[in-house]
This record gives sequence, C-alpha cells and structure tokens, in this order.
Amino acid sequence: MSIENISCQKSFGGWHKRYRHRSTVLNCDMTFAVYLPPQVEQGEKLPVLYWLSGLSCTDENFMQKAGAQRLAAELGIIIVAPDTSPRGAEVPGDPDGGWDFGLGAGFYLNATQAPWDRHYRMHDYVVHELPALIEASFQVSDKRGISGHSMGGHGALVCALRNPGRYQSLSAFAPIANPMTVPWGEKAFSRYLGEDRSTWREWDASLLIAKAAEQLPILIDQGDRDDFLLTQLKPETLRSAATAANHPLTLHLQAGYDHSYYFIASFIDDHLRHHAKALKG
Repeated sequence: MSIENISCQKSFGGWHKRYRHRSTVLNCDMTFAVYLPPQVEQGEKLPVLYWLSGLSCTDENFMQKAGAQRLAAELGIIIVAPDTSPRGAEVPGDPDGGWDFGLGAGFYLNATQAPWDRHYRMHDYVVHELPALIEASFQVSDKRGISGHSMGGHGALVCALRNPGRYQSLSAFAPIANPMTVPWGEKAFSRYLGEDRSTWREWDASLLIAKAAEQLPILIDQGDRDDFLLTQLKPETLRSAATAANHPLTLHLQAGYDHSYYFIASFIDDHLRHHAKALKG
C-alpha cells in the first residue's frame, strides 16, 4: 500500500500532488493525482470526489484544465483523479493502433477475455483498490462522490449503479450513456468482455438504472454542439430509462457547448456544489 510522490504544486492554499504505486488489481504501476484543500493541513477530515477522465486522457487532464481547485478549496472537497487505464510495457494496447481501445481506454470495467483480463480491471481498481489506498494514506472522511467525462462519465455512472451505498453523490459530463449500442462501446465491450452481448448489460448505465438498488440523484451536463452526441453518447436513452424507473436524474443540454474541457470548466462549479450538498450536508 506504499505510494511514491512524484510531483507537488501549491494551489489555492492547498496542494496538487501526483503519486505512483503498484496496483495488485491491474498488475502494473499506476499514477494518480490528488488535490488536497487547505483544510487538510488544519486537521479536518474531508470527503473525496473521484474524477474519471475520458478516452486518451491521463490523471493530468482534469487537474490542469477543469479549474476545479478554487471551489474545491472553498468547499473542502478532496479530488482524486486516477489514470484511465493500466500502463506499462507489459500491458497490451490496441492491436490495430487505435486510440479508442487499450491504453488510455480502460472503460472502467473488469475484462474477462485474454489478454485483457490480466490488466484491464479498472472497475475494481476505481471502486475498491484506489479508495483503500487513499483512505490509508490521506486524512479523509468516509464520504465519497464520483464524477467523470465521456468514457469517464460512463465509468462514474456504472461504478455508482453497481455499488449501492459506496458513493453519496454522482454526476457526469457528456457520458457514454448507452455503450452497448454505440461504436466506442461495441469495440471495447467485444474485446474486453467477449461477443456474448448478454454480459455487456452489466456495464451499461441505461440498463443498470432499471434495476438500481439505490436511487442516488444524478446530475448530467451535455453540450448540444458535441460532435459525439448522437453517434456515441445517447443521453436521451439514459433519461428515458431513468424516467421509466422513476430514478432522479437532472440532464442539462447546454446550448453551444462541445465535448471539450472548455465545456467542463464552464459547469464544473455546478457539479462541485452538487457533490458538496451530499458529501458535506
């Protein structure tokens, strides 16, 4: 459970730090980033918001581009951003050289097919191993929230829906809401999980929401000028499923916004306040 600090920067009275550790779940070294608000140095135990990034990203994208630290410092919320997949020379990538599978594209599931099953178990890493490491290494409370963007939005939804009671708050930006029916999801699921589509259902938020054991309120922001809106994301499918299940979901279709971090930075404060309401009361 040891971690190695590899960088440290002061930010809004707190600290942005990056760490490396050996993951037993993923069978490789992993890097994650953490923002520690100034209240940590005052002895206060703070809740943790886990942020899951999208395709081709690392732990650095959100921390450098979203502009979340100012309000996180004010609200007293720790932010943890893991990498998006296992890494290393021993970890297989996309055999076709694509950017939407393999390295940088773990899809936050547990692979069952060789050779992916040896390393690509990002669901267990995000839900269990990383929080255990955070809670052993930092001064945190027992409150957890989860959020993410695109593939990471899919991950946040699935992690919360599959693990009732694990998180107290949930949100997403432009999530891949119905991955079973879109090219990104079909490519990843067929390789990680195999060709039996019945096994894919456990990793699709639009299907999981119908049998959710906990009705955790969901906040989603989606840009209406997102190039992936109709072909890859399908938020209306999730909204319809939530309505049918009477699951609380707020979906904002934001006029003029695309899929970029300009979009995320524009609405990240709304999401932080959404999480703070649940995490801090």
